Amino acid sequence: MHISHESDVPDLSTVWLRAFLEVARAGSFTVAARALGWTQSAVSRQVASLESALGGGPLFDRLPRGVRLTEAGRALVPYAETVAESLHGAVRELAALREVAGGRLRFGAFASADAALVPHALAAFRARHPAVRVEREEGLTPGLLDRLAAGRLDLAVVSSTGRAPLDAYDLHHLLDEPLYVAVPAAHPLAGADGVRLTQLAGADWISGSSRPEGTLLDAALREGFRPRVAHVVAEWTAKQGYVAAGLGVALVPGLAAEGVRPDVVLLPVREEDAPVRAVYAATVRGRTPSPAVGAFVAVLREEAARLPRTMA
Repeated sequence: MHISHESDVPDLSTVWLRAFLEVARAGSFTVAARALGWTQSAVSRQVASLESALGGGPLFDRLPRGVRLTEAGRALVPYAETVAESLHGAVRELAALREVAGGRLRFGAFASADAALVPHALAAFRARHPAVRVEREEGLTPGLLDRLAAGRLDLAVVSSTGRAPLDAYDLHHLLDEPLYVAVPAAHPLAGADGVRLTQLAGADWISGSSRPEGTLLDAALREGFRPRVAHVVAEWTAKQGYVAAGLGVALVPGLAAEGVRPDVVLLPVREEDAPVRAVYAATVRGRTPSPAVGAFVAVLREEAARLPRTMA
């Protein structure tokens, strides 16, 4: 099998091919020059350059009135048309990307961002850019950042919780998220305006992990006590059920504060105990984001600004 080397392929200007196709369609150098807005001598020079690059044989027979394709010219036409159509296709696709009228967006988000922020942003984005193919993943911030760095995601909605290494990424700030403690409605602190975490140092806690490190309960470690995780429950709706049953208390991010059941009370954590956590749209530093990424970041910011104050 013969494999073509780069040196086997002649250097052909697309301008030559454009002139050749126009003359072939018009059957005349004069008419082709008029259609292209060039002089007739310019068209002749382009065709002559093409003929020379292809070995010197004529592509047109010159007639008393106009021109006619030679056998070599007829053989070249479909290839020239393929090149022209490929270039037109590339121009159309690039224009669609610039206008966010095509292409794809692969993004991931952590769970509580998926509760309200991401669905609203995704609905708004799809309404504006219905032709963009969207692929979404859910995960923890460290895993999302790993997939982002590996090129499997274009953007990740992440938080500053979990000691994730955010320095290697371009961070587009979306909001600062308050923290709450969920307690049963009959809890002695249920009527308080806010709590310090140390007031709950002896409580049973419900968390998504048996270890507080790298979770929201890191805040308790900073306050000098290690929370006792009595039940490991990943999903927020299930956590509410455990809290309502009096099996423990749970830390709740502001983005998950909507739709709390009536037998659960959310108490704001005083900021000196648990500073608000930042939520970002992260992209890889040094990698040019697609126009779809830029458009989605803008929509995320718009929707973050619309969230109730209890959530952001």
